[in-house]
Amino acid sequence: MKIRNIRGLLAAVASAALLWPLSGLAAGGGEAPAKLDNASCLNCHEKGKAAIQIEDSEGEKVDLPAVDPAKVAKGVHAKLDCVACHTDIVDAQEKHEKAANAVKPDCAGCHEKLWDEAKKNNQATDKPRLGVVVENIAAYKESFHARPDADYPDRPKAACNQCHATHDFAVPPAGTPERDQWRLTIPETCGTSCHEDHLEDLAESVHGELTAKGDPKGAVCIDCHTTHEIRGTSTELFKLKNVVSCGDCHKEELLSYRDTYHGQVNRLGFAYTAKCADCHGSHGIKAGDDPKSRVHPDNRLKTCQKCHDDKKPGMVKATAGFVTFGPHANTDDFEKYPQMYVAGKFMTWLLIGVFAFFWAHSGLWYYREWQERKERKTVPHVRTGELGVNEGKHFVRFAKGWRIAHLAFALVTMTLVLTGTTVMFADSAWAPTVAAMLGGPKVMGFIHRVAAVLFVGIFMIHFVYVMSRLLRDRKFRWFGPDSLIPNWKDLADCVGMFKWFFGKGPKPKFDRWTYFEKFDYWAVFWGVNIIGWSGLMLAFPHVTASFLPGWVFNVGTLVHGEEAFLAAVFLFTVHFFNNHFRPDKLPPPDVVMFTGTQSLEEFSREHPAHYQRLVESGELEKYLVDAPSRQLHVGSVILGLTLITVGLVLLVLVVTGFFS
Repeated sequence: MKIRNIRGLLAAVASAALLWPLSGLAAGGGEAPAKLDNASCLNCHEKGKAAIQIEDSEGEKVDLPAVDPAKVAKGVHAKLDCVACHTDIVDAQEKHEKAANAVKPDCAGCHEKLWDEAKKNNQATDKPRLGVVVENIAAYKESFHARPDADYPDRPKAACNQCHATHDFAVPPAGTPERDQWRLTIPETCGTSCHEDHLEDLAESVHGELTAKGDPKGAVCIDCHTTHEIRGTSTELFKLKNVVSCGDCHKEELLSYRDTYHGQVNRLGFAYTAKCADCHGSHGIKAGDDPKSRVHPDNRLKTCQKCHDDKKPGMVKATAGFVTFGPHANTDDFEKYPQMYVAGKFMTWLLIGVFAFFWAHSGLWYYREWQERKERKTVPHVRTGELGVNEGKHFVRFAKGWRIAHLAFALVTMTLVLTGTTVMFADSAWAPTVAAMLGGPKVMGFIHRVAAVLFVGIFMIHFVYVMSRLLRDRKFRWFGPDSLIPNWKDLADCVGMFKWFFGKGPKPKFDRWTYFEKFDYWAVFWGVNIIGWSGLMLAFPHVTASFLPGWVFNVGTLVHGEEAFLAAVFLFTVHFFNNHFRPDKLPPPDVVMFTGTQSLEEFSREHPAHYQRLVESGELEKYLVDAPSRQLHVGSVILGLTLITVGLVLLVLVVTGFFS
C-alpha cells in the first residue's frame, strides 16, 4: 500500500488506542459510585485526579494514564461507553471485580468483530473506515511489530496502544494544517516509546531540521516505514519498497535513479544494487553540501566503496572517477549535466531521423508495390533460355560463410536484445517476469556479456576475412558495382526510388548491392563501435573510472541503451520489411540468406543491373547452381519463420517497454 494512502487511513486504526486497560486500583478514598457509567469512571480516572498506580510486568509501580474528557470528546470513540471496550469491568468499586473468564480489551478483536457484524447485516458499504481499520489490522499481524518480543515472548514488539493515543485518538482530516501538525508528532511517538537512538539521528538530519521548524515537507517515520505493514529493514521487500517511499517525495530523483543500472536492477525486484539509503543514509540523512553527508564530494568515494569493494564477491574497488558519477543525472538540465544534455539531444534526433526516413521509405514502398500489383504491372520477364541458360537454375547470391555469419548474428543479436532491454525497460510489466525466468540480473548480465563477445568476435572475423580477400584482389574496385562502399549511384538510386514512390519515374535498376542493403551492412560497424565501446566501459567500471570521469557512465548507459533500442526497432521493422514483408516478397520469409540462392527470375527482378552486367560479360553461368532441395527449402522456411516470430515478439516487448 502506498504511503500516501496509509497516512489517510491512520486515523481509523489509531482509534484502537481507546482500549488501554483502566482496571487499576482507584487511589481515591471512599465508596465509588454504584452506577457503572462514564461519569463513574471519570470520577477516579479523570485528568487532575489523584494518580492511580499499578504494578507493571516487572513489579514496579507506574502511574495509570489519566483521561482528559475534552480530548476524548474530540476523538473517534467519543460516543462509546468505557465498558464498551473494558468488558471485563463489571462494577464501579475501587478495586474492580473482574468478570469470570473475561477477555482483556483487544483492539483488533473488537474491530474485526464489528466488521463481521457489518458485513453480516449488509452494512459494510456504510462503514468504509471500519473496513480500512480491519485491512490495517491484517497488515499489522504480518508486520515486524506483531512478532513476539525477545524479552517478553507473550507480547508483541509493539501493540496498538503503544503507537495510538489511549483514549483520545483522533486524526485531523487530510489536507488540513491540523493534519500536518499531527503528522509532525509521529517521530516523537516512535522515538519516545522504543526508538530513542533513531529519533536522535533523525533530529539531526535534514528531515529532522524541517520537522523541527514545523515544515510538513520533512519526512517522518511512517513516510519510510509505513504505518501498519512495517517490516524488518533487512528484508528485501522493505528495501525495495523503501526506494518507492523516498520517491513519493523525491519524484524526479526516483525517475533519474531508475535510469541507472542500480535503479533498473532494483525495479526488476532485486535489492543488491545501491538504493537511496545506501548512499544517503537512513535516519541521519544530511544535505548534499553538508560536509558530514555521505554524498558530499569529499565522502562520496568512501560511500561508493562500501559496495564496490574488492573484498566482496564479484566486486572490485571503486576508483577516483566514481566520485563524478551522477546517480540522478538527466538529459534536461544543461547547467548541471551538460554531457548528458548533449548526448540525449543527439540520440533523440538520431532516432527521429533514422525512423522518420526509413519508416516513410517502407510505407511509400509498400504503397507503390501494392498499387502496381493491383494494376497488374510486372517487370518484363527475361527469357534466359534464349541465352542458353537453364531457367530452372538458381543464382548463388551468398556464400556459405556469409549465411553462417548472418544466422549467428541473428541469434546473438536477439539474445542481446532480450537481456539488454529487460534491464533497460525494467519498469515494464513484462521485464520482472523475464528477468526471473532468466535467473535474475546477474545471470542475464553474464549471458549478455557472452553474447556481446560472440557478436564482436563474429564481426572481427568477418572484417578480417573480407579485408584480406579484397586487399589480395588487385582487380577489385573500391567504389565499383561489386563494392559495399556507398557511391554516387546509390544516391541516384535513392532519389530514383522516391520518384518511383510518387509515380514520377521508373524504379531504379539495382546492381549487386542496393543502397538500403549497404546501410544495413555499415550500420553494424556503427553499432559495434557505439554499443561495443560503451558496453565495455560499463562492464569494467573500475578500469574506466581510473582514467575517465564518472559522467561517462551516465553518457555510456544512455548511448548504449538508446543505440541498442534503435538497432532492435530498425531490424524488426525496416529490415524485416525490406526482406520479408514487401508485397513482392509475400508470403514471408525470403530464404535467400538461408539457402544462399534465388531463382533467376527473382534475381533479374531484384538486381537487374547486376544481372545485365553478368549477361553482357558472359559470366552469369559461373554463378548458377541447381535449385535447393525440398528439404533444405522447407527447413529454411521453418527457420526463417521462427526467427521472424521471435523478432516480432521482441519488437512487441521493446515497444511496450518504451511506452511503459
